[in-house]
Amino acid sequence: MDAGGSFGMLNKAQSRNPLQEHVLHRRISKENLDRFIPNRSAMDFDFAHYMLMEARKGKENPVARSPAKEAYRKHLAEALNLNRSRILAFKNKPPTPAESLFPEATSVQQAKPAKARRSIPQTSERTLDAPDIIDDYYLNLLDWGSSNVLAIALGNTVYLWDATDSSTSELMTVDEDTGPITSVSWAPDGRHIAVGLNNSEVQLWDSASNKQLRTLRGGHESRVGAMDWNNHVLSTGGMDGLIINNDVRIRNHIVETYRGHHQEVCGLKWSASGQQLASGGNDNLLHIWDRSVASSNSPTQWLHRLEDHTAAVKALAWCPFQANLLASGGGGGDRCIKFWNTHTGACLNSVDTGSQVCSLLWNKNEREVLSSHGFTQNQLTLWKYPSMVKIAELTGHTSRVLYMAQSPDGCTVASAAGDETLRFWNVFGTPELAKPAPKANPEPFAHFNHIR
Repeated sequence: MDAGGSFGMLNKAQSRNPLQEHVLHRRISKENLDRFIPNRSAMDFDFAHYMLMEARKGKENPVARSPAKEAYRKHLAEALNLNRSRILAFKNKPPTPAESLFPEATSVQQAKPAKARRSIPQTSERTLDAPDIIDDYYLNLLDWGSSNVLAIALGNTVYLWDATDSSTSELMTVDEDTGPITSVSWAPDGRHIAVGLNNSEVQLWDSASNKQLRTLRGGHESRVGAMDWNNHVLSTGGMDGLIINNDVRIRNHIVETYRGHHQEVCGLKWSASGQQLASGGNDNLLHIWDRSVASSNSPTQWLHRLEDHTAAVKALAWCPFQANLLASGGGGGDRCIKFWNTHTGACLNSVDTGSQVCSLLWNKNEREVLSSHGFTQNQLTLWKYPSMVKIAELTGHTSRVLYMAQSPDGCTVASAAGDETLRFWNVFGTPELAKPAPKANPEPFAHFNHIR
């Protein structure tokens, strides 16, 4: 499918080319520059007044002085520190500091440059057309694979957009009896993709050959709106409230079924370790499932049942720098982002965002979290963690921002909304170069031959 089709560039003017990247020119203001404000407390105004007035009188009206008076004047000037040539001079410089006991540490501190503040563009870098995208809070229709290919479901069709060359292709289309498509999820290899359907089935596709590999049936009774991979196990969440773990390598693919939600499961995320699964549902519940607990003879399958949210829980994101830290977001009746210690089940913090929380993403390079929202601003908000101070608010969508996906390098975020647009944001910046391993600290006083 060409770029001008249903996945083409959003045309705001006749002259714009499809898939043209928009470069934002930031205007540099010359106003409000820093001013030098001298420290008046460090100036000797008495001496300055003498040098301007009294000394000048002596030069203009010289008076013959006796040698004794001249010697007295010089002695007095030395005692009062009046033998200075600069008028509005600062006081004498402080003495040179003594040699540090740890010269290695001092040199490292002096050599370390100040970290430049990251510039966050306030508008999207690129906007693509996304016609027929379903405006449904409980679905998950956008995912960015490890091969740098973005998948989006538009109605009954899945399209692939390759970020390396901006090419677009159609992966598959289902008929009206089977569709619409209700979820998409890339496998960790970035080649295979799972497609959840309205008729309770899940199809597995090979994106390289555009061929369907198999269909997973018999697990759910209604649509599959949430999915996530844990190596070769695909977890699916349905409107029936069930969570099913499918081992896609074997014929009898259903290996575990988690029961705990009473309404539709709309959020599913495995932790990076693959040990814990977080699930959110339309019953306002957040469950933490641990594989060791679920497979044991425990009276309940879940490790924690968390009931603090007061609306549907769809937005889930595991922290990349702290394994047991989970962020969750509530719907329109809740509007809160909550942070959890999944080992203890404790709620660490709760922030009222003021609007429906649709999606959450962590910055892989900084301690930041990004949230997407609904009415009234339909914005993306970047927060500093753990202070939860707003760093930036990104606007441009005209309907609730239901879906977000992050590029493999962690820099770019794609967002899709009910306004039928797909936008790309350079919100997380460029990752830092790999840092060399720090040298071991030398023993204290290692550079001294002896200590008195």
